Amino acid sequence: MRRISLIGLACIISSLAAFGEQPTMTVGTATAAQGHKATGFLDVPAGVDPALRIPVVLFHGAWDGPVLAIVAGAHGTEYASILAAEKLIDRIDPTELSGSLILLPLVNAPSFEQKVVHVNPIDGKSMNRFYPGRADGTQSERAAYVITRQVVEPSNYLIDLHGGDLDESLRPYSYWPKTGIEKIDSTSREMALAFGLDHIIVATDRPKDAAASRFLDNTATTRGKPAIAAEAGYAGRSDPEDVEALVRGCLSVMRFLKMLPGVPTRIEHPVWLESVRTVTSEQTGIFYPLVKRGTFVEQGMRLGYVTDFFGNTIVEAKSPAAGVVLYIGAVPSMKKGDTIANIGVVAKTSP
Repeated sequence: MRRISLIGLACIISSLAAFGEQPTMTVGTATAAQGHKATGFLDVPAGVDPALRIPVVLFHGAWDGPVLAIVAGAHGTEYASILAAEKLIDRIDPTELSGSLILLPLVNAPSFEQKVVHVNPIDGKSMNRFYPGRADGTQSERAAYVITRQVVEPSNYLIDLHGGDLDESLRPYSYWPKTGIEKIDSTSREMALAFGLDHIIVATDRPKDAAASRFLDNTATTRGKPAIAAEAGYAGRSDPEDVEALVRGCLSVMRFLKMLPGVPTRIEHPVWLESVRTVTSEQTGIFYPLVKRGTFVEQGMRLGYVTDFFGNTIVEAKSPAAGVVLYIGAVPSMKKGDTIANIGVVAKTSP
């Protein structure tokens, strides 16, 4: 009897170990048991401006594995990324999941609700430019502070989803934030390849200081966690192929990380972009594009022009380098300092 009891106890312990060390996991107000998902909020307390509640979906897998964070909606009119995050909620079965997934489908609810591009209308700040945040800052800074501590720090890996805002005609691409640290860079490079978008920007200009990380993906990498960003969707549209490209990419990365069964869909020969050149308007007026997203252009080629309100051309926008049009202005409204286009410069060799 004693032998049977010891064997039985060993089996129970083995089974518990197979299902991970933590019987429950909590992020914000969401608490999930192993093999389950839960919904809740990250509560950003009121400060110099109102409080904010950021929805969170927590998948606590049935098996041991890493913690991945997927974040969308830092810019609330980049709709394809938000819809992709929502679709992931129904595409992931926590009983088949190894590890845990922290999913934020909409960070910038004020932008989403008010249809305001680029920034949080509460404080006029981009919600992907003020990481790692401040507990005593404005709403965007406080939100970044909460996300850093409750999402980034508990995670092992991170994917930041974006897309073309209402005024951006954007072709899909991803970012590989290259840090110079081989252990991080080799993994994040494979994550970008597994995501599957055919153009990848090698971002080497990110801040190195964890206390001034600025971007969400950079906040992860400066804390030793491999991360990528991915963009699809344009001019505020949410075409099914763009939404599905982001969904497929996230699922493929999860397979690469051994969080889901199956083989990742790895792109073998992407177009590597060594830098991004930004063209801005020197004047306020009406913008007329002359190229489309995804077009390959030569240095000096006309990208578009700006007229005053009497029809006189006041800006001739030309490409500063040969490369691919990552995005071009999608609406006639143009004010001084606005981005006309981003040009991706193709790397001569694969990094």
